[in-house]
Amino acid sequence: MTDPRLAELARLLPELRLSTDPGDLEHHGRDWTRRWTPAPLAIAYPATAEEVQGIVRWASGQGVALVPSGGRTGLSGGAVAANGELVVTLDRMNRVLDFDPIDRTLTVQPGIALEAVHNAAKERGLLYPVDFAARGSCQIGGNIATNAGGIRVIRYGNTRQWVAGLKVVTGTGELLDLNRGLIKNASGYDLRHLVIGSEGTLGIVVEATLSLTSPPPPSQVMLLAVPAMDALMKVFAEARHRLPLGAFEFFTDRALLHVTAHGTQRPFDEDYPFYVVTEFDTPDEAAEAAALAFFEFCLGEGWVVDGAISSSDAQAASLWRLREGITESLAPHKPYKNDVSVRISAVPAFMAEMQALLSAEYPHFDVVWFGHIGDGNLHINVLKPADLDNAAFVEQCEHVTSLLVDTLQRHGGSISAEHGIGLVKKPWLGSVRSEAEIALMRGIKSVWDPNGIMNPGKLL
Repeated sequence: MTDPRLAELARLLPELRLSTDPGDLEHHGRDWTRRWTPAPLAIAYPATAEEVQGIVRWASGQGVALVPSGGRTGLSGGAVAANGELVVTLDRMNRVLDFDPIDRTLTVQPGIALEAVHNAAKERGLLYPVDFAARGSCQIGGNIATNAGGIRVIRYGNTRQWVAGLKVVTGTGELLDLNRGLIKNASGYDLRHLVIGSEGTLGIVVEATLSLTSPPPPSQVMLLAVPAMDALMKVFAEARHRLPLGAFEFFTDRALLHVTAHGTQRPFDEDYPFYVVTEFDTPDEAAEAAALAFFEFCLGEGWVVDGAISSSDAQAASLWRLREGITESLAPHKPYKNDVSVRISAVPAFMAEMQALLSAEYPHFDVVWFGHIGDGNLHINVLKPADLDNAAFVEQCEHVTSLLVDTLQRHGGSISAEHGIGLVKKPWLGSVRSEAEIALMRGIKSVWDPNGIMNPGKLL
């Protein structure tokens, strides 16, 4: 706190909580990538939108870069503070502010955990449908910053579809109230959608009005063992044809190996190359019969060789744990991650090329992949051998990523599906966006953040 810039900030905002404790700097200065050494100037814990405005105005005057910080569960380095930035953590701004039963909206602060939003909606007889495994630690502000997707995109779409309004502090310290919860608002550019997915480079979200929906009918979860990769999309097409799908996820035998080693029970006596977890509505006996008929048809076609279906909430949770526990089970191995997407129709051809590429380029590495196959999003995790230097490991992985980018371009895909560009994906932004698009993006940032203090170095 001896830095004169921090002394000035403390004078301007005497109620603002600040910390330079080494443990706080390390904790809040990094995300799940673990590739950069945290080195922030300090951590600020604002409790109000006014304090956020004060921080931004101070930073603009002092030329101090800001890194907005939520749950830091991202995998692209978007929340890393490694160059003397002030981290603005939204942990204290974590309340539900309002519920409107007529509009069916929930207004929250950005630091509220996704799981808390789920619970708040459920208490009011409604559903906030965006969901993924990090629900207990990720925050709504971060979900908005990356337009997070998750396991139910196939039915409900990404975060963008559920943001009815935003309050945002720009790089000049101005507070914008965007869209104000309106369903129809044909009044020019919808700036709300510029902020969603902007990775904190345009401003800091200080309030979000979220749309809610009716809860789905009762559902069941089915786990399927699939003998070959080319059967995955056949199973998906049949499931989408026969069942009201809520989710359709897949993972490989390597993923299952790590999850079970982490403490989850094996689902079958035998091992299989691929697995599918799918959830679907079963409001009545006819729907349950349709699910059984779907399974028997896939079995008869040879697309599926074994399966299990939940008969209780506990069993459903146990089956989902096989998919949702993958990321946590891999974390000790410091994986290099790719989060890619292609159109659903391009998934079979892309997966075949991708598997051939990974087998050729990573002959001695453990490669674990899984994904939201129903929306074309695949997660590729390369595990670092214990005896390999981290820098050499990253260099080799980035070489393969460049080859993977070439494959993605042939299939019209994206190098980042739902974790953002951040620091990790910056070298390949040009594979997804044209020079003209990137120039426009830079122009937009210069208007919103003329002094370049908002999460600099990320995305652009």
